[in-house]
Amino acid sequence: MKKIRVFIKKYFTAVDKWLLFFCLSISAVGILCQYSLVESKQAATLQITERVALVQIIASLLGISAAIVISNIDYHFMTKLWKLYMPLSVFFVILTFFIGMQVDETIDDRAWLRLPFGLTFQPSELLKICFIMSFAYHLSKVYGQVNKPANLVLLGIHGAFPVILIHFQGDDGTALIFGFIFLTMLFAAGLSWKYIVAAVPLVAAAIPIVWQYFLTQDQRTRFLAVYFTEYADPLGADYQQRLSRISIGLGQLQGEGLFQADYWYVPKMHNDFVFSFICQALGFVGALSVLSLLFGICFRCIIDAKNALDPLGAYICYGVFAMFFFQCIINIGMCISILPVIGITLPLLSAGGTSIAITYLGIGLVLSVHVHRRRNIFYE
Repeated sequence: MKKIRVFIKKYFTAVDKWLLFFCLSISAVGILCQYSLVESKQAATLQITERVALVQIIASLLGISAAIVISNIDYHFMTKLWKLYMPLSVFFVILTFFIGMQVDETIDDRAWLRLPFGLTFQPSELLKICFIMSFAYHLSKVYGQVNKPANLVLLGIHGAFPVILIHFQGDDGTALIFGFIFLTMLFAAGLSWKYIVAAVPLVAAAIPIVWQYFLTQDQRTRFLAVYFTEYADPLGADYQQRLSRISIGLGQLQGEGLFQADYWYVPKMHNDFVFSFICQALGFVGALSVLSLLFGICFRCIIDAKNALDPLGAYICYGVFAMFFFQCIINIGMCISILPVIGITLPLLSAGGTSIAITYLGIGLVLSVHVHRRRNIFYE
C-alpha cells in the first residue's frame, strides 16, 4: 500500500497538471452544456435525450482514465507497435465502406460502425491517433534528413494515405484535419522553406481542380454562401450559420445562463454548433473563458513538445496540438461564419463519445511525453 501511495505521489509530481486541469475543466463545461440542452425545450427538436449527456460523462471518465494509463506507458514503446495498430485502424475505416452507417439523416457519409447496446464508433477518429504515432516514429527515423528527396517522397505518401482514404469515405472535414496534422508535424521536423515556397504555385494551380472535380455542389455552395453575399440563402446553405450568429448575439456579455427552459434553436447545437450555445448560455465572458481553456490545452502541448526528451516525443506533441488546434479553429470559424460548415466537432465539448475518448487518448500521449521527459522518472 505504501508503494502505491509513493507511486501516485511521484506520478502527480511528474505529470503535466496544468494540461490535466484544462482538460477536466473543458469536459465539465461540455457535460453542463449537454445537460442544459437535454432539459430545455430544444431537446425534442434536436432529438437528444438524457442518454446523450450520459454518454458525454461516460466517455469523459473513460477518456481521462485512459489518458492517465497511457501517460504511464513509455511513448517509445507505443510508437514501435505501429505495425499492429496502424493496419487495424485502417481496417476499421475500410469496414465503413461496406457496413458503415449514418448517425444522422442530414449527414451523407457512412463513417460510423454499429456497436452493441446502440452505441456507434467512428474509426477515422482512432486513425488520427494511430497516424500521429506512426508518422512521429517515421519522422524520428529520418531525423536530420527530412529534406532528402527520397525521404520526403516516402513521408508524403505516408501523409497522403489517410487523407485520400478518408476523402473517399466521404468525410472531407476529417480528411482536412489529417492534412493539417501532416503539414504541422512535417514543418516541426524541419521541412526546408525551399519546398514550402515551391509548393505555393502548385497549391494555387490545384485549387481550381479541387474546386471543380473534388468538391460536391453542396460543398461549393457552402463556400460561396460564406464569402459572397449574393450566394447567401437564409433558408438554404446559410440557414444553420445565420441561426448560429443570432444565438451568439443573444448571449451578449453574461449570457442567458445554463439550465434555462428555452434557447434560440440552432441545428446541431449540441454537436457541431455547441460553441453557439456556449455563447448564448454563458455570454462573451463565458465564451472567452472557454476559449482560454482551449488555448491552454494547445499551449501545454507546445510546451511539452519543447521540453520533450527527444524529437519523437516532440513530434507526438505537435501532432496532438495540430489535431486539437485545427479542430477548434474550423469549428469556431464555421459557428461565427468565417469558414464554411464542414462538420468538425469542438474537442471535448461537442456531443460524441468517440470524439471525446479519442481526444483523451491524444492527451494521454502528450502526458506520456511529459512524464517520460526524463528516463526512468519513477525510479530515480
